[in-house]
Amino acid sequence: MSAKATTGAAKSAAPKASVDKSQSAEEFDVLIIGAGLSGVGAAHHLQTSCPWATYAVLESRDSMGGTWDLFRYPGIRSDSDMFTLSYEFKPWKGEKSISDGESILNYIKETAAEAGIDEHIRYGHKVVGTNWSSEDSRWHVTAERNDGSKLDLTAKFIISCTGYYRYDKGYVPDFKGMDSFEGTIAHPQHWPEDLDYEDKLVIIIGSGATAITLVPAMAPLADHVTMLQRSPTYLLSLPAKNPIADLARKALPGAISGPLVRWSLAMGTLGIYNISRAAPGLVRSRLLSRVKRALPKGYDVDRHFTPKYAPWDQRLCVVTDGDLFREIKKGTVDVRTDNIVEFTPKGILLESGDELQADIIVPATGLDVLFLGGINLCVDGEQVDPGERLSYKGTMLEGVPNLAIMFGYANASWTLKADLSANYVCRLLNHMHVNDLDFCIPEQGEDAGEHLPLLGLSSGYIQRSVDRLPKQGEKFPWQVHQSYIKDYRSIKMSRIDDDAMRFGKIEAPAKETGTSRKTKAKANA
Repeated sequence: MSAKATTGAAKSAAPKASVDKSQSAEEFDVLIIGAGLSGVGAAHHLQTSCPWATYAVLESRDSMGGTWDLFRYPGIRSDSDMFTLSYEFKPWKGEKSISDGESILNYIKETAAEAGIDEHIRYGHKVVGTNWSSEDSRWHVTAERNDGSKLDLTAKFIISCTGYYRYDKGYVPDFKGMDSFEGTIAHPQHWPEDLDYEDKLVIIIGSGATAITLVPAMAPLADHVTMLQRSPTYLLSLPAKNPIADLARKALPGAISGPLVRWSLAMGTLGIYNISRAAPGLVRSRLLSRVKRALPKGYDVDRHFTPKYAPWDQRLCVVTDGDLFREIKKGTVDVRTDNIVEFTPKGILLESGDELQADIIVPATGLDVLFLGGINLCVDGEQVDPGERLSYKGTMLEGVPNLAIMFGYANASWTLKADLSANYVCRLLNHMHVNDLDFCIPEQGEDAGEHLPLLGLSSGYIQRSVDRLPKQGEKFPWQVHQSYIKDYRSIKMSRIDDDAMRFGKIEAPAKETGTSRKTKAKANA
């Protein structure tokens, strides 16, 4: 049964939010929420394409970088190539295509410093409430500072760059007996700076990108590392340095090699995805044959590296330079595929009856998805439930005025989609600026078809959050493409004033009578 999206303000019993119209509220044309990869990118697009716009970036933490500042576990790196994870306007110049987290963080900081974006960032400002007022066509935003004080701001437009998961905690299943374990439990999202794992027995629970990164990174120092998984994941070994990209960058000027490498790798990733959907058996056999060649002869690939699902029902995990397979060959790592019964004082008891010994257990068990950073979103005092709305061009929400959300691809680099969305938002803002318009609202006219999940993946973190994420329809602009080439055509090259977007302007109050302003819908053909 599909979820039903509503048009206009959500029908909820939320109380009317009070709107602070005092002169003390700071006013901006645009507020960007989040100073991570997407937030700095959106700010750069805004400065470049909309120089008339005043803006600020509100960041709840004390530093920029988002994911790449938060995660500090050993081996943290990109799970896709940097030539597509980097910005379109600032091609990646690093040596490695699969790069370490520190280099990515430095790239983000460098981008912000070069453009002066860092001067617009307000650190320690957590957005706790937003309310759109149709009366004055403004977002009224409340931010809470680190000292507990609150700040009121207004903005004509909001760009949310909060990512898709909770920063304060990761997902950990309710394992029985966790409190009884006498060793150390370290979650990747909150890695202890002083954790000493040299010559220690380590169990890493999970089979996703984090586990695949952590296992070979910890193995050289640890006494032994066990990757404990409930079920296997498809793995693809890629070199840290891309020889084709290196050749192109040496032979061609940067203005040519940058876009060429970016497009070629984006199309390559999309090609693998499309072939996986069209011929899953073929891709499955190719992936597994590569894994078999990388592992010791006679290794039980069927049990430990053969997933039960089809390729790209979940994201492929990248093994950099075959490091995981190399550590398995050396005997420093083993893989166990089993279910956990409970934690014990000395380790973990499995359904098979075996008890794994450990000094350190790392639950690399996934993210806790949190849309819009958990911000309370209201339109004229009525609370909006994003899970009941359709996504417009994968960038805005049905029935919510002047709000854009940067949400990247599930099957490719996040930034590919974020760049397209930011470019679209700037075109939208310029259209409104030139035509003296106050608001834009995506509205469902013709039937968008069945309302489907936003992301078509079977990954646990996606399935756990499907009711919290917006939905997509079966027809554009409500359909969400997982295709850079389709989005490039339909988002970057499409009309701004399409049939699904309603624009409008509020009338100024009549001076002679002092009457209040009225909202006047203004069609733009």
